[in-house]
Amino acid sequence: MEMRELGKTGLKVCAVGFGASPLGHVFGDVPLSVAVAAVRRAFDFGINFFDTSPSVYPSFFYLIKDFSYFEFSRLNWPLVLLAWSCWSTMIFFVRENKWCKLLPYGYYGGTVSETVLGQCFKAIGVPRYQIIVSTKCGRYSEGFDFSAERVTRSIDESLTRLGLDYVDILHCHDIEHVSLDQIVNETIPALQKIKEKGKARFIGITGLPLNIYTYVLDRVSPDSIDVILSYCHFGINDSTLADLIPYLKSKGVGVISASPLAMGLLTDNGPPAWHPASDELKSACKLAAEHCRKKGKQITKIALQYSLLNKDISTVLVGMNSPTQVEENVAAALELSSSGIDKELLNELENILGPVKNQTWPSGIQQS
Repeated sequence: MEMRELGKTGLKVCAVGFGASPLGHVFGDVPLSVAVAAVRRAFDFGINFFDTSPSVYPSFFYLIKDFSYFEFSRLNWPLVLLAWSCWSTMIFFVRENKWCKLLPYGYYGGTVSETVLGQCFKAIGVPRYQIIVSTKCGRYSEGFDFSAERVTRSIDESLTRLGLDYVDILHCHDIEHVSLDQIVNETIPALQKIKEKGKARFIGITGLPLNIYTYVLDRVSPDSIDVILSYCHFGINDSTLADLIPYLKSKGVGVISASPLAMGLLTDNGPPAWHPASDELKSACKLAAEHCRKKGKQITKIALQYSLLNKDISTVLVGMNSPTQVEENVAAALELSSSGIDKELLNELENILGPVKNQTWPSGIQQS
């Protein structure tokens, strides 16, 4: 696996990073044995970077699976479908009205991802010095809270779940949902104290809108932020992160990119119902996926390969929940290194996606 330097941290991270959100059961149940096998396979392939978070809710079916009333052998499917419909409608209603503090949709399964990842590390006996672990703070099942008190408590909770003495990177998670001035004046100084205590080696910030990074980095003291984690902004349909990289390099900040499949847009199955993209963007991505299928190709593979082309992006986080997924992602990366990307197919996809190129969606509050 190709290794790349992460900013000025001195860390060398694998080009394809292990996104642990699927271990939180956000897309369905993942038995612990399968999770352990996935992490072991990743480690065997040379994947050394693992990203998680104490974020929010798992999937509906994971929530109900432990209730004795729902014995799947005698399942009342009409009732289950009604409950699922109510659950989905509630999530949609909350998101459309921007009441994210009540029920933020999320990707890490309400701390389950951290817990399972920690169990995986313990099960396979990974030497601590051979792995790089990042987690996040500020986004929780109860909402967003970037206060100094909460993030200070958060790192201790995360370390307990992970079974670690420290994390390599601690990110402020989706900072666009609160005042950025709070991040600058309260949260980052609190994380600096966490860093001084040895509980985190480096500090990062994450979020969807790219302008949050310049706002914060221009206002904090030099070297107080080591990395940024951007998602859905370096893929075939949206490559706007590339325009920000010269600025980030000038600040000495390392760059991590996530969600090369644009949260499901660039997949055969398409995005989940709650995906905030426009119908125009969803339709264009669906056409791109259909084009790949007609040619006997996988849009997921070329989407991942495209995201790996920019060497200034140190690592690309990909969600994985099985050994098979690990093997497919590593194979795509190795094929890119040995044979390059399918330029003909890439050009065809770029033509299909041209009308929606760099189209994104709103996220967060209006900043003053």
